[in-house]
Amino acid sequence: MGRILAIDLGTKRTGLAVTDPLKILANPLETIPTGNLVAYLSDYMSREAVEIIVLGFPTRLNGQDNEMTQRVRSLQDRLSKLYPKIKIELQDERFTSKMAMQSMIAMGSKKKDRKEKAGNLDKVSAAIILQSYLEKL
Repeated sequence: MGRILAIDLGTKRTGLAVTDPLKILANPLETIPTGNLVAYLSDYMSREAVEIIVLGFPTRLNGQDNEMTQRVRSLQDRLSKLYPKIKIELQDERFTSKMAMQSMIAMGSKKKDRKEKAGNLDKVSAAIILQSYLEKL
């Protein structure tokens, strides 16, 4: 039995979130440079059992593909080849960045801190994607 890992893919930075071992809670994990994603995942999965990878799936409000949709599909294909025994799922990520920002404000994060710590937004977005996925189970 492994954890569920969520990925919020970005052009420069990628946010990651992971469940607890019982798969009840979604927790922000890390924000990493997108170019380091595959190496980071390899290292992480050598230490932790991962059962499912959830990719935030970006679309426009009308459901049409946007500029990131094909990148996520390419990542899905690559991860499927690298980790054939791990289930790869897509999860709608519309509004997650806005929700993450609202969460940070609610937690008392100052405007200056939110700008300086943009990486926090990415991993909180990944946690929201993961929590949405968990609610479907």
